[in-house]
Amino acid sequence: MSTTKKIAGAALAAALGVTTLSACGGAAEDKTAGASDAPKSKTVTLVSHDSFNVTDAVLKQFEQESGYTVKVLKSGDAGAALNQEILTKGSPRGDVFFGVDNTLLSRALDNGIFTPYEAKGLDGVKPEYVLDKEHRVTPIDSGDVCVNYDKAYFADKKIAPPQTLDDLIKPEYKNLLVVENAATSSPGLGFLLASVGKYGEDGWKDYWSKLKDNGVEVVDGWEQAYNERFSGSAGGKKAKGDRPLVVSYASSPPVEVLYGEPQPAEAPTGVATGTCFRQIEFAGLLKGAKNEEGGKALVDFLISKKFQEDMPLQMFVNPVAKDAALPELFTKHGVVVEKPENVAPETIAKNREQWVKAWTALVVK
Repeated sequence: MSTTKKIAGAALAAALGVTTLSACGGAAEDKTAGASDAPKSKTVTLVSHDSFNVTDAVLKQFEQESGYTVKVLKSGDAGAALNQEILTKGSPRGDVFFGVDNTLLSRALDNGIFTPYEAKGLDGVKPEYVLDKEHRVTPIDSGDVCVNYDKAYFADKKIAPPQTLDDLIKPEYKNLLVVENAATSSPGLGFLLASVGKYGEDGWKDYWSKLKDNGVEVVDGWEQAYNERFSGSAGGKKAKGDRPLVVSYASSPPVEVLYGEPQPAEAPTGVATGTCFRQIEFAGLLKGAKNEEGGKALVDFLISKKFQEDMPLQMFVNPVAKDAALPELFTKHGVVVEKPENVAPETIAKNREQWVKAWTALVVK
């Protein structure tokens, strides 16, 4: 997602660059240095955006059962990480790439950086997430970019919070919404795509003109929007943010509960479920991988029930495996987005640049 796609995950995961995730927890010295050059390397390298995270015990179990040591190479946000793999096509920096989402998928596939591999356990993944029938990539998680609202603000004002994209252009929500720049932010791009999915290629510009007239504020990224300008988040309250509507994620309310001090009985924020765009993240075996067998085992692990059930509280995303249960925090304080907006990856690939340029000219300049 981008980093998606998991902004909360990015805030929690340490961006340590190259990190070996050890069975004992935390970073450890990679004692197999140089082993990846050997024909039977026992080190398998995962190239990822900065939001990748996994519980030490879960990773330890995989390493013990498979015999592989996992090294994680974190490479910035999803777009930057993907660019590096495209530039090193055929001589990749690792064995598996994790983090390309449906907004960037066609770009990755068109550049031919992956080797097809049908992962063991793929039949246990919800079929709507399998977007590449050639299995060059395997779906790992999903997350919904949605407008979040400050419950206290709307209760105090005795105004019903918005629920749909159409609601956001109504007079009662004038000067209340802050969004991220679609040119610089993954959730910003996701929200732009939600409007494309809802209003079509001929109607989204008119919608954004109305949003602009209704006082939408645009900032560079999620951190500024959510933790500085949004009045409903813990960070926003400290920063005295005055915007009670923000583009964030459907998983943001459970995060506010998890890290609340003291932990609240109810999430202080809600989700406008009619404003959402679904991001799906994938992993793929990199073409030219030095440890192809280890890479295949790692992809299998990423869709295993063990990893899928660990993932929500590590990266604040939803599992794609049918048998993976969500933690109580998600089921109690999260929402189910029944009908998110979607745009086909090939349509995004064809139009993304021109849409972002047109959006920038219309909304920012």
